Formats: sequence, C-alpha cells, structure tokens
Amino acid sequence: MNFRDKVFISVAENLSFSRAAEYLYISQPAVSKHIQELESSYGISLFERKGNRVLLTPAGRIVYEKLKEIQHQYSELNFSVGSLTNQYKDELRIGSSSTISQYVIPLVLANFHSKYPSVNLTLYNGNSDDMERLLINNQVDVALVENVSSHQGLKYGVVTSDSIVAVVGAHGGLARLKEVSIADLVSLPLVLREHGSGTLQVIQRELNGLGISMAQLNVLLHLGSTEAIKGFVAGFDAVALVSEKAVAKELQLNALKVLPLKGVSFLRQFRYALRLGESLKIAQAFVDFTIGSLR
Repeated sequence: MNFRDKVFISVAENLSFSRAAEYLYISQPAVSKHIQELESSYGISLFERKGNRVLLTPAGRIVYEKLKEIQHQYSELNFSVGSLTNQYKDELRIGSSSTISQYVIPLVLANFHSKYPSVNLTLYNGNSDDMERLLINNQVDVALVENVSSHQGLKYGVVTSDSIVAVVGAHGGLARLKEVSIADLVSLPLVLREHGSGTLQVIQRELNGLGISMAQLNVLLHLGSTEAIKGFVAGFDAVALVSEKAVAKELQLNALKVLPLKGVSFLRQFRYALRLGESLKIAQAFVDFTIGSLR
C-alpha cells in the first residue's frame, strides 16, 4: 500500500484534512495534494467538501472499503512473515476505557512493546461506548471495555475481573461509617462517572436488579474521570463508586477509605472487543498477551 492510499484512509476516518495531516505528520496542503492526485487517477470526486468538514461520496465509500481490505491484507502479510523471525512489523491501534487505560493496561503495554518492539502502538482512551464506536468505525483494531452491553458486529471476551467499591475521604465525616447499605446509597450524596461509562452501566444494572432506579439515588454530580472523582471525595463528604484498581495509591496514602458494601456487590469483567470476521492477527496476539499478563 502506498502512502497516498494511507493519506486517503486517514482523511476518510477523520473526515478532516487537518486531523489527517496531524496524524500523518505532514502539512495540510500535502494531504490535499495526495487526495487531488487520487481523485484525478479515478476521474471522480471521493470527498464532498462542506466548509471545514468533508464527507465521503459514494465513490469515496467504495474506495475506502476496498483500501481497508488491502490494508488488512498487508497487515496479515507482515504478521505472517514476521512470525517466521519473531519480528512483527505492524501498527496496532488500541481503544481503551478510561479505567483500564489508567490502572490496568500501562504495564501490559510496556511488556508488549518490549516483546514486539517493531509494532507501532497507539492508545486511544475514553468511555466504553466511545471505544466500541471507534472499533465499529475501523478507527481502532481492538477495544478494551468495562461496560455490560454488547454491539452486533463485535465479538467479546473476558480480560480480567474487577470490583466497584464505595470510597470516601479518609478524614471526612463519612469515614466514621462502618459500611454502606442499600439505604445509604439512596440517601447519601453520591459522585458517579458520566453517562456512557462502563462503571455507571454496571452500577445501574446491579441496582435495577434490586428494584432501585438511578432516579432514586442522591447523585451529587457526574464526573468524566475516576481521577476527578477521587480528588473530589478526598475533599468533600460524599460517597464515590469506583474501581478497586483505581484507589490503591490513595489507600496507601490514607487519602481515601473503602467502606464495605452491604446488600449489593458491583462485580464486573473487563472485556476485549474485536470486529467479527476481520480482526487483525496482531490484534488477537495483543489480546492473548493481555489475558496472559493479567492472570
């Protein structure tokens, strides 16, 4: 696959000449030149330009789908040949939920890079819904998610397990509590992750099973990251529900305190997601490596 084709794929996936230029480390005029040459060779427009936005034309969608097939075949070729010498030259784009990317995957990535130094790794992070969307749109090759819902067209598997725990500031008034009951969850001020996060989905599922809706909770606010939640409850008397993997440092520093939950448990699985039927071998190799590392 030549560089011009890679430029086209980047513009098609970002729907932006400027973002494609940033991703490829070339100038925007250079991106425009490559696209113009490609359109000239096909004799048809591949993008419809609307101000600062671009959209694929019907011809552009055909070219994108076929070039993605070719890109996939090149990747499989590189992996197959590299497997003979243990030199895998490839690119792997990983989408990861915020909790996994911050507290679970960094050491795995370091060890994977040590084993496969010729694989160019890129990590994207956000909430689980966003990562699945990137995977469906071919913008990442594998997604690591913490939600409980599933999308058609994706296959899932378990990476490792996790538990969501109740934490409070170690020096606040709520630290005097010995446990948090179901009644406490309804009455005490809560700080939760934002809508679309896997953590919130797990909490909602378990409470719904007990006949409690999210509307019944005394939710003080939703925050977009676990780090923000931990910082907030360290200085404000409220209960936060976060991954147990996220609070190890704060417990050691006596900044936060875990309160046992009574009458409910928020257990979940961190999962990987791959596209059905067209997953890269290097993506599957990364999944296998991750599962083995976290056992």
